[in-house]
Amino acid sequence: MFQDITTLLLDPKAFKDTIDLFVERYRDQNISVVAGVEARGFIFGPPIALAIGAKFVPMRKPKKLPGPVISEEYSLEYGTDKIEMHVGVVQAGERALIIDDLIATGGTLSAAIRLLERVEVQVVECACVIELPELKGRERLGDKALFVLVNGS
Repeated sequence: MFQDITTLLLDPKAFKDTIDLFVERYRDQNISVVAGVEARGFIFGPPIALAIGAKFVPMRKPKKLPGPVISEEYSLEYGTDKIEMHVGVVQAGERALIIDDLIATGGTLSAAIRLLERVEVQVVECACVIELPELKGRERLGDKALFVLVNGS
């Protein structure tokens, strides 16, 4: 199931309001890392990171980042994939927000959580613009909180 965020991006006021909702939620939570999941997490992550005074860390598909990376594998409907981030861009004890446009099955977000926790970063919350609740992605996040703006069912 595909959910299109293009109409949101084409409306400057709606896009700004969306970013502002996330910023308001995370401004006072001492978050030092906003990790954006490729590709549409790259749209929402940087403006949130700038507004709350955090660094933006891209989490990418395999072989997209130059230099040394660490990776985490996750299951797809028909196989597996990986998500990667640069070695050394986060430090143990930092507090992170993971952002993506949408949660469906939760595979990518759960891999992002595991990747950050492997390097002893505390994942404060995951945040998405849209949730597809019928795909039960929230269940794959374990005890991690998930904040969403729109229920896409």
